[in-house]
Amino acid sequence: MVVGFQTHFTLGTNKFSSTCGTLVSTWNFAKSGKVDKNILKVLLPFTFLGAAAGVATVLHINSSVLKPIILILLMGVGVYSFFSKSMGQEDNFEGTTKKTLIIGSIFAFFMGFYDGFFGPGVGSFIIFGLIKIYGFDFVRASGNAKAMNFTSNLTALLLFAIKGKIWYLMGIPMSLCMMLGARVGTKFALKKGAKLIKPIFVTMSLGVALKMLYEVVRPLI
Repeated sequence: MVVGFQTHFTLGTNKFSSTCGTLVSTWNFAKSGKVDKNILKVLLPFTFLGAAAGVATVLHINSSVLKPIILILLMGVGVYSFFSKSMGQEDNFEGTTKKTLIIGSIFAFFMGFYDGFFGPGVGSFIIFGLIKIYGFDFVRASGNAKAMNFTSNLTALLLFAIKGKIWYLMGIPMSLCMMLGARVGTKFALKKGAKLIKPIFVTMSLGVALKMLYEVVRPLI
C-alpha cells in the first residue's frame, strides 16, 4: 500500500506470498509431529468457510473499518502474553471435548473470516486462541495455527485470483523469500521451543499494533 497498490491488489498479492510461506511452515511442523490432525479435521472446514465469507465481504467493503478494533485486540493480546509468565510455556493439552471442539470451530470460522477480510495479526490471534482453548504450548499452537492460516490463505488466494486481484510480478519473488524465511523460522522454532517463540510472538503482536496505530494517527498529525 505504501508504494501505491490498490487495497484489493494489496490483499490478493499478500495472500499469494503468504500462502507459500505458510505451506512450508505447515509442512515442517507436521513432519515434527506438532500438528494435531484430529483437531484440524474439525476446525479447517470452518476456517475455509470463514475465509470465503471474508473475501466475499472485503471485495465490497473497505477493510480499513476494522483497524481500530484490531489495534485494541492486538495490543491486548501482546500485553497479556507479556505479563503472563506461564502462558504457552508448557503443553497442557489433555484431549478434546465436545465443548472445546464447538468453541474451536466457532473460533476457526471467525479467524478464517478475519484473515480473508483483513488479516494483520491473524497468526497471533490464532496462537493465542489455541493456547487458551486447548492448553497447547507455543510450539504446538504455532504448528496448528500455521495449518489454519494456510487454509484461510489458500481459500482467499483462490478467490482473489478468480477476481484477477493478484500482481504476480511482485507476488512471485515475495513468495520465494517467504518460503525461505518460513523454512528457517520453523527450524528455529522447533529447535528452541516456547522460549524463542513467546518473545517473538509478543514483539510481533505489539509491533503490528504500533504500525496500525501510526496509520490511524498519521492523517491527524
